[in-house]
Amino acid sequence: MAKPLLRIQRYFCRKPVRFFSLILLYLTAGSLVFLHSGFVGDSGPRARGGRDSVVASEAGGRASSSDTRGLGIMSRVFKETRRTGRRFGPRWMRKSGQGGYKTAGRGGDYTSSWNRALKGRNAKDVDDGRAKYIGCYVDDTLKRALRGVSFFDYKKMTVFRCQDNCAERGYMYAGLEFGAECFCGHKIQAPNASESECNMECKGERSNTCGGANRLSIYRLELSQESARRYGSAIFKGCFHRPDNVTAALPFSAVIQNMSVDKCVDMCTEREKSLAALAGERCYCGFPTPLFSLHELEDEDMCLYRCPGEEFESCGNDNFFVVYQTQVQDNRCMDRRFLSARTKQLVALASFPGAGNTWARHLIELATGFYTGSYYFDGSLYNKGFKGERDHWRSGRTISIKTHESGKKEIEAFDSSILMIRNPYKALMAEFNRKYGGHVGFASQAHWKGKEWPEFVKNYAPWWASHTLDWLTYGKNVHVVHFEELKRDLFSHLKGMVQFLGLKVSEDRLLCVEGQKDGNFKRSGLRKLEYDPYTPDMRANIDELIRTVDSALKKRNMSGVPAEYMPR
Repeated sequence: MAKPLLRIQRYFCRKPVRFFSLILLYLTAGSLVFLHSGFVGDSGPRARGGRDSVVASEAGGRASSSDTRGLGIMSRVFKETRRTGRRFGPRWMRKSGQGGYKTAGRGGDYTSSWNRALKGRNAKDVDDGRAKYIGCYVDDTLKRALRGVSFFDYKKMTVFRCQDNCAERGYMYAGLEFGAECFCGHKIQAPNASESECNMECKGERSNTCGGANRLSIYRLELSQESARRYGSAIFKGCFHRPDNVTAALPFSAVIQNMSVDKCVDMCTEREKSLAALAGERCYCGFPTPLFSLHELEDEDMCLYRCPGEEFESCGNDNFFVVYQTQVQDNRCMDRRFLSARTKQLVALASFPGAGNTWARHLIELATGFYTGSYYFDGSLYNKGFKGERDHWRSGRTISIKTHESGKKEIEAFDSSILMIRNPYKALMAEFNRKYGGHVGFASQAHWKGKEWPEFVKNYAPWWASHTLDWLTYGKNVHVVHFEELKRDLFSHLKGMVQFLGLKVSEDRLLCVEGQKDGNFKRSGLRKLEYDPYTPDMRANIDELIRTVDSALKKRNMSGVPAEYMPR
C-alpha cells in the first residue's frame, strides 16, 4: 500500500503537474464566483453602462413590502404604466384660459406651477444644462403626478440616471421619490409641496436629493429638438391642416364617442395604420403620403380643442388635425435585398469616423431597398440587419460601400462617392464615445478626464480635415452631404442621395423612412458632459481646420461648411 501512495506523491511533486493543478483550481474558483454573482442579482453596470440595472414597477402602485421589492430588483424589466391611468397631452395644452388647463384643482395640470422654495436655490442647482429643477410635488399611489414609465433601483439610483432614462424614452419630465424610485411623464398632474418634504438622499448619490415619502423631486428635461414627444405608445407629430382629399390621404375614419388620444391611437393600431389623426369626434387612420406628407406644420394653437372624453388632451377640429404616430411599423420601406445584377461601378459612402456613416447607411437602405456594403466587417452591424456587411466590398452586390479610408490609392478605387461631413466638435466626441463605449454607449468620465481624450484629439482632429481634403482632391465624382443638414431636412437631402445613386425616387418610401429614421444606433439625447472637454488650444487648432475645409469646398464651387461649424 505504501508504494502506490509514494508514487502518487512523486507524481504531484513534479513542477508541470503542480502548475497545471493550480491553474485548474484557479479556474474552478473563478467559475464558482461568477455563478454566485449571477444568483445574487447585483445591480452593477451591464452592457449599457449600468442603465439596465434599474428595475421596473407599475406607475399605478408601489409594492407593499420590502420582500416584494427585493424580488423586483431581480427582474430588470421596464414596463409601461396602466393604460387607464394615462392622461397625457402635448405641451401646448398648458395655456391659460382654455377651460382651466392651468388650474390647481383636482386632476389639474400643474406643469407651470413653480415651487416657491426655488427662490433660495443656487442657479447651478436649478439648471445644469441637462435638466431644470422644477420643485417638490405631491405624489399619490392611486393618482400619479407623472404617469409615464417608472422604475426603481435601491442601490444605485441617481438624479442623472433617472433623467437619462426618461429622456431616452422621449419624456419631458423626470421625478424621483423615496430616494430610489424614478417616474417619467409629459405633464405634472399634482400640486406643489414644501421643499423640505423632499428630504431623502439618492441611494447612489448621497450628495443629491431624490424626493421623499410620497413626494417627487421633478426636473424638466432639456431634450434635443429631434427628441420624440411620446405619449404612452404614440409619438406626437404635430398640428396639420386638413388635406384637400382627406378620404384619399387618410382612407379609414370613424366617429368615436367621448373621443380621446388613446381611443384614436388604439383604433388606428388595430387597423395597422401608422398615423392617427384626431379631428374633433372623428378619427382618421393612414400612412404618410404625398397627399398628407406631414411636412407643413401649423401653429399648435390652431389645434387647441379639448377632447370630449379627456380634459387634458386636444383632439383638433374639422380643419386642423392633431396627428400621432402609432407603434405600427410602416412596411413600405422595410424590404431590402442585394442588387440583382452585379455592378462594376463602386460608390463609396465616405466619412470621418463619428460623422454618421452608419445612420446614413440605414437611411439609404430604407430609401432604395438595397443593402449597403462596407470596406470593413463589423459583426455587431451585421447582427443589426446590415447584411451587406459580410460581402467583400468589391462584390458589386451593394448599392454603396462604407469607408473611412483616405489617401490617393484607396479613394481612386471608387468610381464615385457620397462624402458625409459633420461638425468636427460633434464628430470627435461621437467617435470617442464609440471607441470607448460602443455604437450606442458612452465613454466613462475616467476616459474623458484622463490622458485618452487629449491624445485622441491630437491625433484625430487633423484627420478630420485631411479626410475631407483627400476625397475632394482624389475623388472622381463627389456628392457632399452635411450631417446637420440631412437631419434638418431629411426628405430633400435623402432624395438627392438616391438620385446620385442613379435610382428612381419613391416618395412613399422616403416618407416611410422619415417615420423610422433613427434606426438602432442612436445615443440618448440627454446624456451630456457637464463641462466642455475642449481646451482653448484644442479649439484654436480645430477652428483653423474648419476654415481650411470651408475654403476647399468653396474652391470647388460647393457650399461651404454650415454656419454652426464656423468659430464665433
